[in-house]
Amino acid sequence: MRIILGVGGGIAAYKSALLLRLLTEAGHSVRVMPTAASLEFVGRATWEALSGEKATHEVFDDVDEVAHVRLGHEADLVVVAPATADLLARAASGRADDLLTTTLLTVTCPVLLAPAMHTEMWRHPATQANVELLRSRGVTVLEPDSGRLTGADSGPGRLPEPATIADAALGLVRTRDLAGLEVVVSAGGTVEALDPVRFLGNSSSGRQGVELARAALERGANVRLVTASIQVATPPGVAVTPVRSAREMQAVMVDAAATADVVVMAAAVADFRPETVATDKIKKVEGGEPPVLRLVENPDILAGLARDRRDGQTVVGFAAETGDADGSVLDHARSKARRKGADLLVANDVAGGRTFGAPDNAVTILDRDGGTVATASGSKAEVAHAVWDAVLHVRG
Repeated sequence: MRIILGVGGGIAAYKSALLLRLLTEAGHSVRVMPTAASLEFVGRATWEALSGEKATHEVFDDVDEVAHVRLGHEADLVVVAPATADLLARAASGRADDLLTTTLLTVTCPVLLAPAMHTEMWRHPATQANVELLRSRGVTVLEPDSGRLTGADSGPGRLPEPATIADAALGLVRTRDLAGLEVVVSAGGTVEALDPVRFLGNSSSGRQGVELARAALERGANVRLVTASIQVATPPGVAVTPVRSAREMQAVMVDAAATADVVVMAAAVADFRPETVATDKIKKVEGGEPPVLRLVENPDILAGLARDRRDGQTVVGFAAETGDADGSVLDHARSKARRKGADLLVANDVAGGRTFGAPDNAVTILDRDGGTVATASGSKAEVAHAVWDAVLHVRG
């Protein structure tokens, strides 16, 4: 995909270097169009080195190619970050006094503006009127974050994080091929209490499950996210139900599955729980023996959901595996796929704690017989979309 990244003249321009990296690492070609003022903050060499393409603000560069028209016609998406108060005003009034604003008048693709400015500037009636006008024309204008600004100031006007901007922008051009589907996704690691203070848990951050929910939302689904212990923010627009233990998750997932078209068990559910839970904090006795912990099995949520699925419902499971003397990661995953009976099983290697909390993942997607449907690697957002592609494939 061809993306134009416009960069306005604000201190937050430095964050756009990371935004550029996110877009290029996702496989897109990005042409940076900085304003003259933005080059006071981040130089042309940075943009050209990171993008591999020419970066200029001059309309008269490459005039023989009529660059502003050619680039506008070729673009699949335009992202402007930061969009300063001045840049919003120029875009709203149809000014064409540099390459970026001129190009904005020629594009027909989706356009996203990510504002960044001081709070007073953002709240000024003129800025708000410009934002309203741009939105009325079909331009997506994000709300700025609230937080620390330049100097000691704090309030709304902070540039959203690059990952948030990238997700919102790419969501504008993704096919809404899940429209009309009711989807429930579980995420995070369940927690099993030992006493009022301690618990048994695992290293899952919930990031992959959250990205699955975000991707489904972007592709048009109605999404419910059931979260155990997670370490990442949940996406706006997703209905979130927090749980704690495996049995709590089972109750919520069974209830949600009753009306869902697709059920995805991405959570790391504890296989065992303590047989008894102490009502008071377990004390350490000087010179005494440590307590013996007896465990009992938790319910197999995925197998139950697969067994009881309705006609037309798709059930997806995850298998976080490590290889051992009895077989490889895929050996264990294929056996689990046949045993659990889910339509798809997403297997990944977690030896040494890899993938837990990491931004990237590598998976093999298996069918219910253990056959390989697809493989995927990259960011967890990219893996999430690969899983949804596989879901659509098995649904026909």
